[in-house]
Amino acid sequence: MYYSDYLQLDKILGAQELESDKVQRHAHDEMLFIIIHQSYELWFKQIMFEVDSVHSIMSKPSINDNSPELMMVSRRLFRVVEIMRVLVHKVDILETMTPLDFLDFRDLLRPASGFQSIQFKILEAKLGLKMEHRHGQEYYTSQLRPDDKAKIQALSTEPTILELLNHWLERMPFFEDERLWENGNDLAFWNHYRETYSESLGDGEKLNMQRFDELFMSPETKEGVLSDRARRAALFILLYRDYPLLQNPYRIINLCLEVDELLATWRWRHMNMVHRMIGTRAGTGGSTGKGYLREAALKHYVFGEFAELNSFMIERRHLPTLTAELEKVLSFQH
Repeated sequence: MYYSDYLQLDKILGAQELESDKVQRHAHDEMLFIIIHQSYELWFKQIMFEVDSVHSIMSKPSINDNSPELMMVSRRLFRVVEIMRVLVHKVDILETMTPLDFLDFRDLLRPASGFQSIQFKILEAKLGLKMEHRHGQEYYTSQLRPDDKAKIQALSTEPTILELLNHWLERMPFFEDERLWENGNDLAFWNHYRETYSESLGDGEKLNMQRFDELFMSPETKEGVLSDRARRAALFILLYRDYPLLQNPYRIINLCLEVDELLATWRWRHMNMVHRMIGTRAGTGGSTGKGYLREAALKHYVFGEFAELNSFMIERRHLPTLTAELEKVLSFQH
């Protein structure tokens, strides 16, 4: 095996064709522009490779929370997070190109646009961003070729990572074992927690109690993806994450929040870069430019339901005391 053959470098390094050279008006910074975007697409491919493996594991009917598989989910989500940090940093490199440098070849790109990145759209869909929650739904797929539109539409029938996490949380075994709770079930725990949470609220936060009941105590609430049962499990994990058995589940929830945060950071960096490069002009793909990117950045959070759980936490010193039996289970003791 030879290095360049294994990596197929002839194909990769031969894939940068400057449109400006084709019309005999060489634009130096077009090479940077192409390589940045090609490398983005390669990293998107790797992210989806990791996300697909997470999807495969989380799709199983049952998962041992103390298993190598769940550790694999955690490690691969961590890799996704680290790749996303690189993607955010790449904006710094692209910003070494000035607005005048960009204008040397910008008109040659129309109507192509990063908005047509089918890999990024697929990634958003696989994570859990539904079409009805996207900003500018009609415009979202209007610039895509028919076969790419079909790929997005096909994903609408497949379970997302967020939906699989909901099913995983609903299967949390501790709430079903009557031996682990006072009075034989977890109802007393949550009633105690609800009372303590209510006492922790300030004068301007009393509406939080209504929200608490809607999200955690009402199976009839049909808001978002997470069920009341899954929300209780997730909140329990966040509150008692220092117990050994809950450390990896906590890490998985927290990594999802990091994915959301980094996607939002990338969107904001992209928006500000676009504003710096073209001001208020329309994007090459026909969008409103900065205006569209701003609204998408505000709206396109996938794991916002996990972030909201932090609104219902109390101080460690006020946490309800767990039974000795439950503490043993959470500490890997028998």
